[in-house]
Amino acid sequence: MGRASVPAGRSAARDGRSTNLWLSSNFSEQANDEEDRFLSPLEEPFSAGASPAHRLDPRGRIVVTALFAVLMAVAQTYAATLAGLALALCCLALARLPLQKVGLRLLVVNSFIFLLWFVLPLTYPGDAVWRCGPLAVTRQGLVYAGLITLKSNAIIIALMALIATVPVVTLGQALHNLRLPDKLCHLLLFTYRYLYVLEQEYHRLIQALKIRGFRPRTDLHTYRTYAYLAAMLLVRSYDRAECVYQAMLCRGFHGTFYSLWRFSWQRRDGVFLGAATPALAALLYLEWGMRLM
Repeated sequence: MGRASVPAGRSAARDGRSTNLWLSSNFSEQANDEEDRFLSPLEEPFSAGASPAHRLDPRGRIVVTALFAVLMAVAQTYAATLAGLALALCCLALARLPLQKVGLRLLVVNSFIFLLWFVLPLTYPGDAVWRCGPLAVTRQGLVYAGLITLKSNAIIIALMALIATVPVVTLGQALHNLRLPDKLCHLLLFTYRYLYVLEQEYHRLIQALKIRGFRPRTDLHTYRTYAYLAAMLLVRSYDRAECVYQAMLCRGFHGTFYSLWRFSWQRRDGVFLGAATPALAALLYLEWGMRLM
């Protein structure tokens, strides 16, 4: 009996150790999953691809998109806005973006624009087309709301097709090559780089609150806790910025980022710019040329 009890005790110890190892491995895997989730970079769903738009030089895309956005912003006729929307849809077809993701982003934008249809027709002065007591819907208000809707959608679609298809790091380098101020380029790159770091700090603070039993309610304690959370996030952001700046100075940073990548203007970029120039000129003619005739 004594001999038989020793292996039983050893087997129980082995079972206990194996159980502890299994539990510790599971907890470590969950912790690693949480850490990976916190450290995941910002998503760029449209930047990866092999479409004709993705292969274009980013500098040409930035210039064309900027001119197109300015023309659409100042357009006041339906002819120019409809032509601009058609041009933006052509760029979207050139980029071959997933329509579901594009539709979701347009839905978010149009949810804000939809509110204008309740305000502008009732507040914009003009000829009334419908009355309900003191309220009057004006024709000029409806026309203006329609113009804003078309222009906003055209600009957003063009930005998704030509700018969102460029990685943010490449976009910053292209802006630097276009002779934009270095401070603006650095601000873009640092903002993109450390946004998800702030998101990581935010998730850690939220997790610490949950571990301490915090449950959000509509009371003064909840509001005070969220205020402390925002303040702590700002403090940690400032500390992180100081550490990053000191680390960059230690590595010899003096206001310039160097890159081994060099942009090269290809034949397809010339074709794109050659096609975009008359298209933008046509928008100019539809907006101002027809007024002078």
